Amino acid sequence: MLAKNTFRLPAEWEPQSGIQLTWPHAQTDWAPMLDEITATYREMRAAIERYEPVLVVEPPTNDTWARDHGFITLVDNQPTGTMCSQIENRKFKNCKLLDFCFNGWGEKFPADLDNAINRRLYDQGLLRGEYVDCLDFVLEGGSIESDGRGTVFTTTQCLMAPHRNQPLTREQIDERLRQTLCAERIVWIDHGRLTGDDTDGHIDTLVRICPDDTLLYVGCDDPADEQYDELRLMEQQLQSLRTLDGRPYRLLRLPMPRPIVEDGERLPATYANFLVVNGAVLCPTYNQEDLDREALRLVGRAFPGRDVVGIDCRSIIRQHGSLHCCTMQFPEGVL
Repeated sequence: MLAKNTFRLPAEWEPQSGIQLTWPHAQTDWAPMLDEITATYREMRAAIERYEPVLVVEPPTNDTWARDHGFITLVDNQPTGTMCSQIENRKFKNCKLLDFCFNGWGEKFPADLDNAINRRLYDQGLLRGEYVDCLDFVLEGGSIESDGRGTVFTTTQCLMAPHRNQPLTREQIDERLRQTLCAERIVWIDHGRLTGDDTDGHIDTLVRICPDDTLLYVGCDDPADEQYDELRLMEQQLQSLRTLDGRPYRLLRLPMPRPIVEDGERLPATYANFLVVNGAVLCPTYNQEDLDREALRLVGRAFPGRDVVGIDCRSIIRQHGSLHCCTMQFPEGVL
């Protein structure tokens, strides 16, 4: 285990050295729509490269969800700007590259090739930091959110879902997360799930931590919507939460996209699945002009001074993810 408080899990809005994209190919579930999803990935890549480098991972892979098979990186508990960049030697100890087990969201899908990506990247010398083997524990990057100051959010339904880390109890998982992620506390969100979501309720589809103790979260105003009750209960829980120093969070409520259905199945469209990069936030859009505009406005309020860039994610949600799910950021000095 890592010593508590020696390192920390940075917030996504802290300085980054680059973004990982794991590229779609014909041996993935994207095969029937490969041209369409490749065009979307090219758009994402071009948007990110206006702000920082992109690391593209190509075959062999099972799939493309870099958020969930990518390294989770801890940085030294120092002021921003002295994390990793001062040391050029790949063997430096100022960042920890945590390689958790990815098992296809509870053994729903094959993941053996994806689960080997991190070790391959490290062995090829593409990343700076200390490799830490955490493969005895299942954890996906989309299931956690950090404020960079000791608080990590997650969801009960995901981390307690079947085929993740049974027979560990919630208390045992909480302790493992606090020790491994060097967190002061784990905030468990007990409600909220999107229809069509394969991840069992990843936090990055529901609630995102933003600067100045702000939470951007998805809401639903239609009592007839099958997601209404769970999202209402989630909102009530967020209203009751307090920061480590006892203050209520500033809450900004994202709209819920109107249902997008394919072959009779509702797809898990969400505006919460945005990506923060250096100087900008890339936000998913769904060709719903009024709601897209409102979502981008709210993201801009949460991240003042950053560009807000819309990316049409209708192709991505056809495989039950969105923009943030496709990416993983590396802190300053790692890539």
